[in-house]
Amino acid sequence: MPLVVFCGLPYSGKSRRVEELRVALAAEGRGVYVVDDAAVLGAEDPTVYGDSAREKALRGALRASVERHLSRHDVVILDSLNYIKGFRYELYCLSRAARTPLCLVYCVRPGGPNAVPEVAGANDNPGLNVSVSWRPRAEKDGRPLAAGSSVPRELHTAGSTVNGSAQADVPQELELEETGATESPALVTPESEKSAKHVSSAFYSPELLEALTLRFEAPDSRNRWDRPLFTLVGLEEPLPLAEIRSALFENRAPPPHQSTQSQPLASGSFLHQLDQVTSQVLAGLMEAQKSALPGDLLTLPGTTERLRFTRPFTMAELSRLRRQFISYTKMHPNNENLPQLANMFLQYLSQSLH
Repeated sequence: MPLVVFCGLPYSGKSRRVEELRVALAAEGRGVYVVDDAAVLGAEDPTVYGDSAREKALRGALRASVERHLSRHDVVILDSLNYIKGFRYELYCLSRAARTPLCLVYCVRPGGPNAVPEVAGANDNPGLNVSVSWRPRAEKDGRPLAAGSSVPRELHTAGSTVNGSAQADVPQELELEETGATESPALVTPESEKSAKHVSSAFYSPELLEALTLRFEAPDSRNRWDRPLFTLVGLEEPLPLAEIRSALFENRAPPPHQSTQSQPLASGSFLHQLDQVTSQVLAGLMEAQKSALPGDLLTLPGTTERLRFTRPFTMAELSRLRRQFISYTKMHPNNENLPQLANMFLQYLSQSLH
């Protein structure tokens, strides 16, 4: 079944779009399998993209997982950055080898690559003025924050009214744990976001985000491995489900390379008849040229066409051409061509000798 590759920088909404697509396809009764970084690593770890060796191993594991789950029954969705066009080409080759369609969904964060993600539900209450800083503090209680720990966020309220009582400019500090975070009126998640099970809670440092932005290779629909391409800007733009369904279930799969395909079966006597027919044509040609003059049309045994005689041919030259014809015909065996083997060999000699 088809392969859907998601591509984009962190905080671009890939995981939520993946969940939206998964729910839509599952509602149609289709089997859907999602492959993401957490499924391969056991837990999402952004520091992988800061180490080239670990990132290379991650791409290999993602590719192996996709190849393992590609089948005729399930839709495979790859939820990862997929920012290297060479890796996307490898995924295209996997889908081509499996004879299944592929499409690419490119998620773009609104406001440019360096835009800071907004807190969900911050604008639900227009009377509450909230500003949120996503920059982690260097220390907590005099101790540096450990890697992978929860990221504290500072919440400032100014001149707001809560439960009918006026509040002065009192700063509050909310420390949200990665699991079991306490909901406040300013941080209520909408229902559309609550339905997403795969929402990334990992923190990417500003330095890592800048590095990923610099080496990001954006998809290009002119490349065969990047099409059909669907570009989504932000979470407000609706997911083009109809177009994605058409690309996955109505388009033809990319044609496989001939070198990767099994040769068609031929009868056990095909090679024997090929050897016998070509030997008879050579023997008749050597006999006919003894009394032929340049310009004569020679009729050879087993053929309905004639060969124009221009010069004497040596047995070594004819044997070399015969071996070439047999090697080519063995690569494309076809029992339907048996009655025409003599004429095919005569045409090959006519094109090669003149």
